Amino acid sequence: MKNHFFCPKCQSFLDVEDNLILVVKAENGKSDLVVLSPELGNYNVKTNPGFEVEKGKKYEFYCPVCNTELASDVNENLSHLHMIDAESNEYEVMFSKIAGEQCTYTLIGENVKMYGEDSGNYIDFFNLSQIK
Repeated sequence: MKNHFFCPKCQSFLDVEDNLILVVKAENGKSDLVVLSPELGNYNVKTNPGFEVEKGKKYEFYCPVCNTELASDVNENLSHLHMIDAESNEYEVMFSKIAGEQCTYTLIGENVKMYGEDSGNYIDFFNLSQIK
């Protein structure tokens, strides 16, 4: 079993095969589907050719099932989902809304694991005791 992601509100699974599928909305209001890798630390992004993701721009992410904004309470530049790993552990996952910023966090209680070269950007907002 691989990592499986689901919406924190409606509990719908958001991954299909090796793709995490979300709705993304640009600052100009244009929205489309985006396909992300379910592998933590893999920052490949696939979009429709008509939707251009610009590095450094902020995008909002939404559940494609219930249309809930996946905003994090930790920082305005982070989105969040829930994840179940291969051992059936459930995590909260946070990731950057800024295109090109490589940071992802998995949390269980006060334990956080960081992924990506920019993962130090938001760690001060977590105020957690055990960081891996």
